[in-house]
Amino acid sequence: MNVITRIIAFVRLLCEASIASRNYYIASWRLKKSNLSYPCDECTKTSHLCRSTRTSNTKKLNGIWWIIILICTIAGTQTAFSQSSWIRINQLGYTPDGIKVAVWAGKENPSFKNWQLIDAVSKKVVLSAKSGKFSGAYGPFNETLRLNFSSFKKTGRYYLQAGNTISPEFEIGKDVYKGAADFCLYYMRQQRNKFNPVTKDSCHTQDGYTLYGPMPDSTFIDVSGGWHDATDYLQYVTTSANATFHLLAAYRDFPGVFGDGHQANGLEGRNDIPDVLDEARWGLDWLLKMHPRADWMFNQVADDRDHIGMRMPGMDNQYGRGYQRPVYFVSGEPQIRGKFMNNTKGTSSAAGKFSSAFSLGSFIFNSLDNNYSQTLKEKSYTAFAFGLKKPGNTQTASVVSPYIYAEDNWMDDMELAGAMLDDATETQLGGTNGIDYAYNLSQKEPLTPWLGADTASHYQWYPFINVGHYELIKKLSDKRRDTVAGYYKKGIELVWNKAKQNAFLRGVPFIWCSNNLTTSFAIQCYWYRQATGDTSFEELEQANFDWLFGCNPWGTSMVYGLPAWGDTPTDPHASFLKVGNFPVNGGIVDGPVYGSIFGNLIGLKLTKPDEYAQFQSQLAVYHDDSGDYSTNEPTMDGTASLIYLLAAKESGDSSPVKASAKKKR
Repeated sequence: MNVITRIIAFVRLLCEASIASRNYYIASWRLKKSNLSYPCDECTKTSHLCRSTRTSNTKKLNGIWWIIILICTIAGTQTAFSQSSWIRINQLGYTPDGIKVAVWAGKENPSFKNWQLIDAVSKKVVLSAKSGKFSGAYGPFNETLRLNFSSFKKTGRYYLQAGNTISPEFEIGKDVYKGAADFCLYYMRQQRNKFNPVTKDSCHTQDGYTLYGPMPDSTFIDVSGGWHDATDYLQYVTTSANATFHLLAAYRDFPGVFGDGHQANGLEGRNDIPDVLDEARWGLDWLLKMHPRADWMFNQVADDRDHIGMRMPGMDNQYGRGYQRPVYFVSGEPQIRGKFMNNTKGTSSAAGKFSSAFSLGSFIFNSLDNNYSQTLKEKSYTAFAFGLKKPGNTQTASVVSPYIYAEDNWMDDMELAGAMLDDATETQLGGTNGIDYAYNLSQKEPLTPWLGADTASHYQWYPFINVGHYELIKKLSDKRRDTVAGYYKKGIELVWNKAKQNAFLRGVPFIWCSNNLTTSFAIQCYWYRQATGDTSFEELEQANFDWLFGCNPWGTSMVYGLPAWGDTPTDPHASFLKVGNFPVNGGIVDGPVYGSIFGNLIGLKLTKPDEYAQFQSQLAVYHDDSGDYSTNEPTMDGTASLIYLLAAKESGDSSPVKASAKKKR
């Protein structure tokens, strides 16, 4: 490297060190307040620092951090304005045999014709490649280029250089994803209602009073428990049942990934049950309360009257019924939506989610708690029957504002429910065969409608992936199997047609909760690859995963605290952090939205200067700012889906159901 390049590299590394030191110091301080520890490899299976190491290191970093910040403030301010190009990476790292791509992005025309992969220790170039064809403008950048170094497989720490632009260091290693799925379970425990193991206190213990049901309005029913949906304290079956299913599926598909460091109540301590199952059972227990008898089913606890400002969870009295909150019945009819009514047309989308979660729960817990397993199995039948009662979608309710989960589809939910009930008799399922019923619905909704689209209403096509297709593929052995797998492929191709036009391979629309869509789409690519052996879209799959951890225009991970040394959200829209000073570790934030969406949302105001200002565009904006609930609020269901994806990554690629040698795209 020449002198100028070395100076730039030094300043860059100094600034990166200040960010990492700052994040580490803040995280350690908050962890100390919350009495949380991260087990090391010798404790369980995660790769974060254990408490003894963290405490001693934090004392040393406390003073060093301020010195580095002072120096970097002077040097970094000048380089921030002069820098015109960046290299975006997956900050978690890359596996030796996996797809390894970074993205160079610049605001000026590039002057380099080659780029290099450099050993971070020896400073020797280990791979050099020609730039090739650039990918053109994207968002705030005038030019972009994919830097593909998948052919390099040696483990170690490296960085990339293209001209005078140097990437942050990253690791190539077999264990780069180790512990990540377990780490994200912290956020799920933090979202618990009733007893919260993070605050070590209880909340919302008097839920709730009924609305829209066959019983008199304001009838008390005990539905305490479950998870808060996000920073607000509403609770929805829509998201909770989907989250429960993903947690159960993560354990079923990757049981060796998860450790046992917490009890059933979420407090630290082993109970000989993997933590992911403790969390899934917390969800199942609440779902049982929300479907207490065959002819009763509830969809929602509380509504947007909850939105009275950031606060720690407690006992809310703003609903006019003491400390009780409203519990909305699955009536199959339109319910309140601000000044209007929602577009509910049936019972199926809610009931299907209930049934599939109960079915998988029954299967998982059969060897752990047979009585519980039988209860879940019986509930899977009654929930399925409730879905047949009035085919159609169930939307959520709101009182103050028009913002709801405006789900418009239901066939995917009942397809999954039917596929999970493949061993049930027709009598148990109301005269239908589960597999035949599921296949029939798969033909009626072969593609999740947002795939290939530019926009959609909030949670209009939810879940963001048709999970039923994958479960059906595994249980079909005739030509119908290839037909359903083809539906996955067609949906992926629609996204690919958009993604191949830019260096980030971005084909997911920038609508509210785009990170959730990104996670689900990566899972769909993974499931398609596992089911068919077709690796055509493996690079697209990895690109969506990389996006979540820093290979995006902003260069930031979208998951709080992951990785601990990286650029991750530090100021999310989260009450636990802003009010209680608890970290929201493992929570995935909503993600970038179109500039037009950001500009039209109600009650949104940034609280500080935008550190990512130079990376914003009309195409998409993201703010690490607690004032931006549209892009920087952690979500419970998104985190549960991410846990599945991270578990898949940590476990490595299992053998596909059948193999086919196809050219990689």
